Parts: sequence; structure tokens; C-alpha cells
Amino acid sequence: MTDSTIIKLTAAEIAEKIASGELTAVEVTEAHLARIDAVDEKVNAFLHVDREGALAQARAVDAKRAAGEKLGPLAGVPLALKDIFTTVGVPTTVGSKILEGWLPPYDATLTRKLKEADVVILGKTNMDEFAMGSSTENSAYGPTGNPWDLTRIPGGSGGGSSAALASYEAPLAIGTDTGGSIRQPAAVTGTVGVKPTYGGVSRYGMVAFSSSLDQGGPCARTVLDAALLHEVIAGHDPLDSTSIDAPAPPVVEAARNGSVAGMRVGVVKQFRGEGYQAGVVQRFDESVELLKELGAEIVELDCPSFDLALSAYYLIAPSECSSNLARFDAMRYGLRVGDDGTKSAEEVTALTREAGFGDEVKRRIILGTYALSSGYYDAYYGSAQKVRTLITQEFERAFEQVDVIVSPTTPTTAFPIGERADDPMAMYLADLCTIPTNLAGNAAMSLPCGLAPEDGLPVGLQIIAPAMKDDRLYKVGAAVEAAFVEKWGHPLLEEAPSL
Repeated sequence: MTDSTIIKLTAAEIAEKIASGELTAVEVTEAHLARIDAVDEKVNAFLHVDREGALAQARAVDAKRAAGEKLGPLAGVPLALKDIFTTVGVPTTVGSKILEGWLPPYDATLTRKLKEADVVILGKTNMDEFAMGSSTENSAYGPTGNPWDLTRIPGGSGGGSSAALASYEAPLAIGTDTGGSIRQPAAVTGTVGVKPTYGGVSRYGMVAFSSSLDQGGPCARTVLDAALLHEVIAGHDPLDSTSIDAPAPPVVEAARNGSVAGMRVGVVKQFRGEGYQAGVVQRFDESVELLKELGAEIVELDCPSFDLALSAYYLIAPSECSSNLARFDAMRYGLRVGDDGTKSAEEVTALTREAGFGDEVKRRIILGTYALSSGYYDAYYGSAQKVRTLITQEFERAFEQVDVIVSPTTPTTAFPIGERADDPMAMYLADLCTIPTNLAGNAAMSLPCGLAPEDGLPVGLQIIAPAMKDDRLYKVGAAVEAAFVEKWGHPLLEEAPSL
């Protein structure tokens, strides 16, 4: 089997061929490393490729198989890991100069679970600095290109992970989602991304941006692959105080038995209108009709508080980030600037932060610090938390009427790199549909629902489920995915331009 054939396999197919002996884990890893060598100079999906570490993991999988040991469902499958999870001996920069070259002394719980499942970690992927952005243009190490059109953004903040999937540099990836940073990149690259229920995947060892919103999750090219990865990384972790102490939902079983027959599917009035690209709305409407054809009942929903979600998010998230990023003081780890023996600790901290943080990070720290300051706390942060409660309550009422909610994932397809760089508000609108789910802590998925007719770029369908009902995402997602493949005869990603 040639390298070009291997990299087009799904994760499930790769695992099956390794388990049967048709392929070795080393062959699979080498094929993907070769692909990275061939295309990543143009894509810039990876910040660090751990070639030796990946091959060592692959050799260990092959040794287990040769010894007759039972392999897990993703043993030997390569994965691209967002550079926000600590990994022993491998640089973890969070896309920032302030942690350039930092080698963590411990693995994040998610990293450890991947290693225990014998998933081969190829390296760390590019991202908006500290996960603050919607385009992966805010990385201190340069923007990532969208494999569909390298002049356009791959989404953010996890654009490196989504681009690695769309360019066939890896069959699996990990992202994090604070306001849409798994789903939004999936939508604009034609891939699948899932934000699990908040607390469903451990945050221990994930560098914090906004602690009440951040959530790691799986990224893949198919719904089943995402489910297999979700099953590996999910579960209670005593090291994370926000981790849910309950069995993970049966996501793989749901992905293998996709169906929407008899389900009630909600369509929210607030998730369309001004600012939505015509082709995105067209593909979404077609998806709703498809759900009807598959046996779902469509229910119109009115959730007026959702119109306030963007404003509430951009007070809550910066407030939490201003607190979390206070730890980067040049005293404990990371960059240190100006420590020449003549300056005070305060001066060194200020010089280090000036040199180490990018513009978007500084913007959010300033905004968050202002919102938390004396005299403004109740007016801004306190009010935003009240809106968050209203949004959560509206979701609860909606889920009394429906099983899942669907919407466009993003209002537009991928926009050109640089187009919104000087307009933060236009950039923030990219997460218009995804933010309410983070504020409420629900589970959500984005999967491809076609190409926008005006530009030929991918459009994402978002599916939202109640907390701890993540399996519903996969049940609906698998049914929609299968219907699309049957209708057009091939996976959507096959249309992606060649690199």
C-alpha cells in the first residue's frame, strides 16, 4: 500500500489494518511524516513535529502486536495534538512567544490517555495564541493556511489541527473549544469537530484561557473516527475539579447506529439573519430538509437571550483570561526579558509580558481586567453572568421540546487571511453560532454539509445536545453523514484541492 493510499484511510480503517497485520504502525507513521514533510511548509499546521517520539510509539505498537497483545481501537493511529496540552519532553508553546521552547515536566491527562491507548502523537499543532482567536492568525509563529485555499483561514483557535486533517497530514487531531474553537475550524475545512459536555474531558494539563468555558475534544474526518477518539479521551479525572464523575456517554455505539427517525430537531430563529452568507444559509436549509427526509420532526425555537451571547462571552472569557494569564510573570517558567540585575521584579515582569504576549492576548487581558475592576464588576462581569444564566435556562426549556438543536456552525465560509485582522468585532462574529453552547456547557458537533455555491468552500452543520447526551450528536451526525455520502457518492473532503 502506497503512502498516498495510507494517508487517505480513515482512523478506523488504519486501526483495523494494523490489528490484522496488513499494515504496521511504523509504515502508517512514516507515511504521515512524509506527508508533513511534503506539504506543511505551505500549510503551517504543525509547530513541532516529534519524529523520533512518534516512531518510537509506533514501534511499541508493532511490538505489542507481534507479542500477541490485544490492541486498542485506535492503536497505531497517528494524531495531531493542539499545542495547548502539556507533553513531557515536547515543546508546549500555546502559540505564544512567552512559552517558546518550554518543555513540560508532566503530561496532561488527555495526553496520557492518548499514550495509554497507543495513539501515535505526531507533534503539536499551530493555534491562536492562548486559544484567543477565530482564525489562527494570532499565532506568534505565523498563520496556518486552509488546505481548500491556502490564502484563507483554517478557522481558529485550533486551525492547525483542522488543517492537518484536511491536508491528510493526520487522520485524527485534538482541539480545544472555548467559544467554538473546535467546531469553527471543522466547519471551514470540511472536517468533523466535537465539543464534549463541559467536564466530560479532563482539563488537567491544558493551559487555561477561560476556565469555565475551555473544553478539549476530538477532531477527525468522519463521525465514527471522532467517536472513537472521544471514547479514548473522555472520563472522570480526580486531578480536575470540574471533571464529571459519571460514565462517559456511549458515543461509539451511537456513531455506528446513526438515525434521526422519530427525533425532534430544533431550529433556533436567532441562528440566521443579517451577516449570514447566502450559500451557508442555503446549505443549512438543505440539511434541515434532509433531516425531515430521514424521519426527524423539525421544531421552530425562539431563544431571544442567544442574541446577547456574544456580548456576554466577550466579558466572561477576557475576565477569566486576565486572571489565568497572571501566572506568566517571568519568575517561574517561560520567557524572561530585562533581567540584567538593575531592574525590579515588577519591571522584568512588565518587559517580559510586553515582549511575550501578542496584540490579541493583550487586548483581552486589558478588557478582562477592566471588567473585573472595582466599580465595574457588577455592571459588566456580573451582568454577563446573568445573561449566561438566561442562556442556560433557554437551552433547558428548548431541550424539553426537542432532542437536539441544529444551526449553521459559522455565519460564513473561510475568509481571506488578513481580511479581518484590523477589525476585532468582525473577527468575533465568526463564533456567533457556537458561543451559546459554551456558556451553557452543552455538547455540540460540527460536520460538513456541502460547499457554498458562491465560493466552493465547505459549510458546517452544527448539532447541539443537552449536557451528558453527547451520544445524540453522534447518532444524528452519523445519519446525516451517511445520507450525504449516499447522495453525492463520495466523502466531501475528496473535493478538497490538492496540495
